[in-house]
This record gives sequence, C-alpha cells and structure tokens, in this order.
Amino acid sequence: MSAPETSDAPLAFATRQLHAGARGFDAHGARATPIYLTAGFEFDDLGDGEARFADPDTGYSYPRVGNPTAAAAERRVADLEGGIGALLVGSGQAATTTALLTILEAGDHVVAASGIYEGTRELLRSDLGRLGITTDFVADPRDPGAWEAAIGPHTRALVAESIANPRGGVLDVPAVAAIAHRHGIPLIVDSTLATPYLLRPLELGADIVVHSASKFLAGHGTALGGVVVDGGRFRWDAVPGRFRQIAGERGPDGRTFVERSGERAFLSAARRIAMRFGPAPSPLNAFLLLQGIETLSLRVERQSGTAAQLAAWLERRPEVVGVDYSGLPSHPDHDLAVRLLPHGRGALFSFTLAGGRAAAAAFTDAVRLFTPMTHLGDVRSLVLHPASTTHAQRADDELERIGIGPGLLRLSIGLEDAADLIADLDRGLAAAAAAVPARELEAVPA
Repeated sequence: MSAPETSDAPLAFATRQLHAGARGFDAHGARATPIYLTAGFEFDDLGDGEARFADPDTGYSYPRVGNPTAAAAERRVADLEGGIGALLVGSGQAATTTALLTILEAGDHVVAASGIYEGTRELLRSDLGRLGITTDFVADPRDPGAWEAAIGPHTRALVAESIANPRGGVLDVPAVAAIAHRHGIPLIVDSTLATPYLLRPLELGADIVVHSASKFLAGHGTALGGVVVDGGRFRWDAVPGRFRQIAGERGPDGRTFVERSGERAFLSAARRIAMRFGPAPSPLNAFLLLQGIETLSLRVERQSGTAAQLAAWLERRPEVVGVDYSGLPSHPDHDLAVRLLPHGRGALFSFTLAGGRAAAAAFTDAVRLFTPMTHLGDVRSLVLHPASTTHAQRADDELERIGIGPGLLRLSIGLEDAADLIADLDRGLAAAAAAVPARELEAVPA
C-alpha cells in the first residue's frame, strides 16, 4: 500500500494550535509535552557547560534562562502569532516590562495610547519614570496627528493594545505601525484580548507583541504567564547609537546582539534582560499554557459570539446608559473592528449602569454566574468594577476623561450557555434598578 500523499500547504490555525513547536524533542517520545520540574541541567563536561552559557541555543544551562517545557510554549505561541520566536516569562506584566527594558534606557521616551491597561500605564508613568524614562499618552489613538505630535528625538517605542482594556477600543495597527517606522522606532502591541486567533499584529506591521498568557491563551484561570513575541523584521542597527543595548554594546566576543544573532537580536537581548531580572515561568504553568492553547480557537470563537449577543441585549435595556463593545455599530471603533477583526470582536466589554456605584454594587451582589474578580479570559464569566479596583488610583476627573464612571462594569464572557448568562444579567439589572431611587435614575442623561 502506497503512503498517503502529503501537502505543503500551510496548516490551519486550529491544527497549529495542537501541533506547532512541541513535538520531537523529548528523548522518551512523549507525545504530550513533559513538565521539566528541575532546578538545573547536567553538563556533559566543562566544555559543554561553557558552550551552553555562551549560547543558550546549544542547550539548557539554568531554568532562569530556559526550560524545555517553556521552550515548547514559546515555539507554539511564536508560530500562532507569525513571529520568528518568543520568550515566556512569569506574567503578562513581566512580558511588558521585559520588552520595554530590552529597548529603553535612562533618557529615552515612549509614546503610548491613553486607554492602555492600567498596570502598563503605571509601569510607564511611575516605575520607568523613576528610572529616567518618560512617557506621553495619546488621548485619541485613532488620530495619526496625535501620534506624530507626541514623537520626539528621544522616542524609542510606541505602545498600545490591539483591543483596549476595559472599553474595547480597537487599534489601527497598520496606521500606527507606519508612523512608528517612518520615525525608525518599533511598535509594541499588547494583544492579550485579541489573541492570535482574532488578530495577529505582526502581520499588520507591528514589531513586538506581548501577551498576558494567564488570560485567554491559558484560558482556565489556573496559571500565570507572559509572552514576548518578535516579528524579526525591525532593523535595530539602522540608526547608529539609537538602540544601544541591542546594536551598540559589545559582548565578550566583541560582537553586538545584532552581529551575533541577526534577526533574533531582540529576543536574545530580551532573554538576557529576563535572565537578570528573574521573571522565570514555572514549568507547570508553561505546561498549562500549552494545554490551554490546544482549545484556543474553539473557546475564543464561542466566547466572542456570546459576548456579541450579551452586548446587544444589554444595549437595549433601560437600566444601561451605554455599552462599550466594538462589535456594536454604536462603538466609535466599529469600522476598525469590521476591518481588522473578522473572526470576532473579543469576549471582554464594559457597560455603564444608570444608577452609578450603588447600582454597580447591587448588580455585582445579585449575579450568580458572573464571578466578581480581577481576571479575564477565563472559561467562567467574570465581572469587575474598574473605578474601585484597577483604576482606583485615578482622580475623578481623570476617570471621567477616559470614560470610566462609577456605574461602569467590565464583563469577561466565558463558556456558559448564552441564555443562562442573559438570565443572570437580568437578575443583576433588576437588583441595580431596585437599589437606586427612581428620581436619581430620571436625573441620568439619556
């Protein structure tokens, strides 16, 4: 019997999320990726140890630098994002910090979208600010002129989210990438909410993608992790002296990362940064991430579809002032969502109750399927009040300016039946309405 014919056609996303990057490296032939729970790796001899320390690609030296389970997860995420490689670290915030610290040094400047995740905003504004790195925030990410105006002679990166948390703004990745490249700087995109199933920023011109792998990639609310993915196309040495850590500083061998690693220069430098700062991922979490990715497209497709149903239902309710979901024609970025997110607009959105904080508290207390917690991307549906949690450090006038009022709630939609979730929302809305006197509701602008 002849062997079946094989095709060289590219594999589909659903196939790659099962097979990419995690086969053929285990000495015992394990089909599922083993969990390498070890604090170190044996060297064959002194020369072998020297070689591994000099070049991590020759073998594993210490788990803070690399681990076979983590490496399998890196290869899979890189494949799904269309990157040349990836770096797995301990959390999403570690991924963002590692990416930024690989590029930046004291005196550098960053331009970021104003609606970016609050933890990243504070990292840029406060923590990196104390290190002499400044940031300007673009109030309207859809305005090319605003990005252009914010870029200065010391700007070294543009930073934004593909889908913004919590109000769901959609980034025009090709437009912002073109601006970045005209100025010879990279675009870093946090694509946690989109996942590579809905949007692949590297294919649209972005240079580096980061994820909080704890969210949709792992998917089950059991593991922390972060991923940095490199597109491998940015020329770090195009402007002499601009990216000193990658293209200027020379190592013991007399070469820069660009000279030593070529298109993987950023990743090599990022691994060194991560190694020194120590955000190593747990091998168990890397394994759970791989397990989660195997069902990524199935989960995100279902969650996005349910989110669209719930957002449309909420928009029709009198207790609701507004719904922030790019899948709705009422959202200001609906046109971008139609163009850039054809497979779904994500599973996270926010809505604002007419009764303010009292209504939000009553809603949160009444629902039974929506768990109140600061997480997202879970198979279970979640609810959060940003004004009292993630954005609690912001002044009232700042919250008003970015559209996060006391009645705003963020929903992360899980895999429950849509009808059951609607019934739970109805229960929450009834409680919210009962908690606020009618005269206060009448005073709320339509």
